[in-house]
Amino acid sequence: MNASWTRLLKSAYRKDPLTSFVVTVGVVDAAIGSIGASGSLLAFGLGTAGVAIGLKFWQSYRSGAEQPAPAPEYYLPPHSSRPQLPVLNMSKKNPPY
Repeated sequence: MNASWTRLLKSAYRKDPLTSFVVTVGVVDAAIGSIGASGSLLAFGLGTAGVAIGLKFWQSYRSGAEQPAPAPEYYLPPHSSRPQLPVLNMSKKNPPY
């Protein structure tokens, strides 16, 4: 397996582990169905992987179109209504110990 495929699979699992798991299960079912000459398992695996990929693309399409960027909400005013405190200087008479 090429290093780029490995990197692609790792990033896919990190971004959306549930969809990646369902796609993996579907592909394994399809592989077992094709090797074991079981047409129903092959069809089930391809259908599962296809539906999972389709739902992922549909969700990403819907979420990008509906959600505008939220406006920032500030809990504190930009400037304080109280005056600033004066700067304290160290007194040379009483050094802190």
